[in-house]
Amino acid sequence: MTTGLFIALLILLAFLAPLTRKYLKNAAGWLYALLPLTGLVYYLSLLPDIIDGQVITETYAWIPVYGINFSFYVDGLSILFSAMVLGIGTFILIYANKYMHTYPMRSRFMGYLILFMAAMQGIVVSGNLITMFVFWELTSISSYMLIGYHHEKPESRTSALQALLITGFGGLALLGGFVLMGQPYGSYELSVLFSDPDLIRSGSLYLPALILVLLGAFTKSAQFPFHFWLPGAMVAPSPVSAFLHSATMVKAGVFLLLRLNPVMGGTEAWHIMLTAFGGFTMVMGAWLSISQTDLKKILAYTTVSALGTMVLLIGNGTQYAINAAIIFLLVHAMYKGTLFMMAGNIEKMTGTRDITKLGGLYTYMPLAAFIMTAALVSMAGIPPMLGFLGKELMYESKLMAPTVRYLLLAATFFTNMVLVFLSLRLSLDVFWGKTPQYAKTPKEPYFPLLLGPALLVMASLLLGALPGLLAGPFTAGAITATSPLHPALKLKLWHGFNTVLLLSFLTLLAGAILYRHKHAFIRFAEKINLKYFAREFSKGFYKAQNDFLVFTKLQTSRIQHGYHRFYLMTIFVVASALVWVVIWRADPIMLELNFADMPLNLVAVLALIITAALSAVVSHSRVIALVAMGVIGFGITIIFIAFSGVDLAITMVMVEVLMVILAMAVLYHLPKYTKYSDTGARMRDGLVAAVVGVFMMVLVLQAGTSQLDIPISEFFKDKSYSEAFGRNIVNVILVDFRALDTLGEITVIAIAAIGIFSMIKLTKK
Repeated sequence: MTTGLFIALLILLAFLAPLTRKYLKNAAGWLYALLPLTGLVYYLSLLPDIIDGQVITETYAWIPVYGINFSFYVDGLSILFSAMVLGIGTFILIYANKYMHTYPMRSRFMGYLILFMAAMQGIVVSGNLITMFVFWELTSISSYMLIGYHHEKPESRTSALQALLITGFGGLALLGGFVLMGQPYGSYELSVLFSDPDLIRSGSLYLPALILVLLGAFTKSAQFPFHFWLPGAMVAPSPVSAFLHSATMVKAGVFLLLRLNPVMGGTEAWHIMLTAFGGFTMVMGAWLSISQTDLKKILAYTTVSALGTMVLLIGNGTQYAINAAIIFLLVHAMYKGTLFMMAGNIEKMTGTRDITKLGGLYTYMPLAAFIMTAALVSMAGIPPMLGFLGKELMYESKLMAPTVRYLLLAATFFTNMVLVFLSLRLSLDVFWGKTPQYAKTPKEPYFPLLLGPALLVMASLLLGALPGLLAGPFTAGAITATSPLHPALKLKLWHGFNTVLLLSFLTLLAGAILYRHKHAFIRFAEKINLKYFAREFSKGFYKAQNDFLVFTKLQTSRIQHGYHRFYLMTIFVVASALVWVVIWRADPIMLELNFADMPLNLVAVLALIITAALSAVVSHSRVIALVAMGVIGFGITIIFIAFSGVDLAITMVMVEVLMVILAMAVLYHLPKYTKYSDTGARMRDGLVAAVVGVFMMVLVLQAGTSQLDIPISEFFKDKSYSEAFGRNIVNVILVDFRALDTLGEITVIAIAAIGIFSMIKLTKK
């Protein structure tokens, strides 16, 4: 199997899923999961070669003249993310098939879910920046469909649109950054960029490219000030939250930063921007999670905090920071995927996600209680779960941070303390707290709903208990790919008594104290939020969106007012002004007119054209004006014939005849001729006509006297027969060299003909 083939199969499965699920019924999720499971096995089988330093590449030509190919680049970082996307994706398909069993349009939902998986997999194995952008935008589109699944609800539609607009804006910025990155190299291939990282870092395009790339990463990974779309997306079904908003889509921005770290990282701008935005997002997400009562909202804000942590670690760029970022990336995907799926299970079995209305669930669902508690143990950073290693590496990286280490250490301590508090709250209150009166008696979730969470918890336990044998080899390649100068650290569960262990212990103690006084702590957080953070970013976004729509409506009413003559006047004035600027800055016009050689018959034709033009302007009769316009057109036709432009003359005759016939047909239905314009308006129109007419005359004279080194006509003469195989140069220009232009003209004529036919045929008599 190749990477390109595997992604093509995923996309094919996405389109087949809506057509086949109704026949496969309950087996659909299991059968669909076979393909990502096969991909997971395939990529894991490449791990030994990747550890040995190999990079597997594939290239399929797309637009090679611009250096754009469908290229794939598989290294240690790709393997790690592929394992998360496909591994968790396998469990999500099984989980979603059962979870969505009673939902409408579940077949379409499965197709969207698989399409998103294909898009995310495409991002993590892309070997070309433009290829990555294509898959990047596909994740935004497919996630829009998934977030807005409950399209009949206004909050679902607004949240989906909000996520699409924010990530779509970031995607456009990212495209601009990619284009700037490729300029110094003349290529968008990652292998070319990695071969000489200093070329972009030392150039003038580095800073604008960096800002645009960070906009793309920050919007996708919900960094401040774009963080608010992620909690808003919790209106989506729980399989969407578990897959997109914890393990995959929101990690796309983090992946981008890790992937580009060898090229864009290591500079002061990179360090300052990522540290500042990542650190603030980390603390803000943790703080905003304290006062939440919706189970998924709590998990969403802790996801925002975790994403900020990863960005902060990447910005630090030290050996410990990069190791911590990779380990914590894996840790977070495992426990957060589990927690979101379990949140969905709790909602399905109890009918609510409000933790103030939950309690005593251990009695009804002991296995679910054990699985979710184990995931919360990893989130709190308690051994032997893998989360403990992630927390220790985070503290170690802060102690060795190059700048503001104590500020970063305090921020990390506060964040981890809040996570411990939330872990205790979500486990003790939900499963062992006071049992409320449930609308329906809860019961243990079905096996497909528990399989994925159980296996993810077991994997976290094994990787944490045996880090040197399992976690180390699995993450070493990703660390090397992210930061070639910083090798992977040797992972151990026990490092002895040291400062980091003391910080871990103090974190647990502080979190436990906060839980002991949880009511006072939550009231304090609510009071601070009410006083200083009352204005919600999402409401500000909606207000800005509505204000923009009002502004555009106002501008549209002013610009698209329906007066055709003003449209033409605007076009003529702007075009003539721009051309006059160019003419003014061009070389002086050298007039070489020889009226003595002009034939007398053409002089007569010119006099006739001028007379007809004046007649059309001053005439008070539409018929006379129309006849005068026809005289002008046929006079120009005679000039074309005199200068051997037979094809132009034929076209002109057809146009003039058609125009006169149509105009005469319409003339009968027009109202009586009346002078609607006053003297000032006519003077304005005359001035505009004079400006346009004179600029056209000067433009023709300028074109006639311009000296070109190699006239374009020579190119057409040389290439018309040898490459286009046509002896008629004019025909070759129209059919081959201007093929798209001619096709556009034919399309316009065809649309106009269809419209006219429809008006005539369908008009009621």
